[in-house]
Amino acid sequence: MNKSTTASLAIASLLSLGVAADAQAAKDKKEKCYGVALAGQNDCGNLAGTHSCAGQSTIDNDIGEWKLVPKGSCQEMGGYSRQDAKKMYQSLKNSSDKMKDKAKHMKDKAMSMK
Repeated sequence: MNKSTTASLAIASLLSLGVAADAQAAKDKKEKCYGVALAGQNDCGNLAGTHSCAGQSTIDNDIGEWKLVPKGSCQEMGGYSRQDAKKMYQSLKNSSDKMKDKAKHMKDKAMSMK
């Protein structure tokens, strides 16, 4: 390796350490807050796995969508931690599945009466 390449690699390494440190510092001051993002303003993928990018939420305050907020402010905003949001999401999903099953059963029963 020549001196120019070695120097470039050293500079790149130092820069990446600085960026990583800045990112960690920013992360330490922020937390994911579920249920507070407005439509199109989520920060990344959702609990349902229906998208994996920022800005793709379709309804306000969806429990499965998150936004980075200042650490300690999530609950004050009416939001939830990932753990709490996941429990609520699963509960809603289970209720929805039960309702779908009940509706199918009622439909099948009505069809059998014809």
